[in-house]
Amino acid sequence: MLKDLEIMAVLPAKDIDRAKEFYRDKLGLEPADSVDNDNLMFRCGKGTGFLVYKTDNAGTAKNTQMGWETENIEREMEELRSRGVVFEEYDFPGLKTENGVATNEWGKGAWFLDSEGNILNISQRA
Repeated sequence: MLKDLEIMAVLPAKDIDRAKEFYRDKLGLEPADSVDNDNLMFRCGKGTGFLVYKTDNAGTAKNTQMGWETENIEREMEELRSRGVVFEEYDFPGLKTENGVATNEWGKGAWFLDSEGNILNISQRA
């Protein structure tokens, strides 16, 4: 059943061309294919991927919508910052970032917004 199937994230975009530029220029990703002019499919490691689709609902979620796991969060953040990505700073009960990074017993995490206001994450397990 589902446990054996590849999973794919789905992210909304108000402006599909702006989103395509963000994912290409800021994150270094090229669309793998496109169903039509309002949908973009991106592929990442180990067979994973995500779809960006056009909708006016983009940017309305107040939670992390997608993330990548890395073995070196500082290196990834440095590369992303060099491309113009700005990391969010949070100070909530149970979550406080310093220089964009939250650290807890699980590991480290950092969050940033894409061009459409979606909250994205990179993390590193302890």
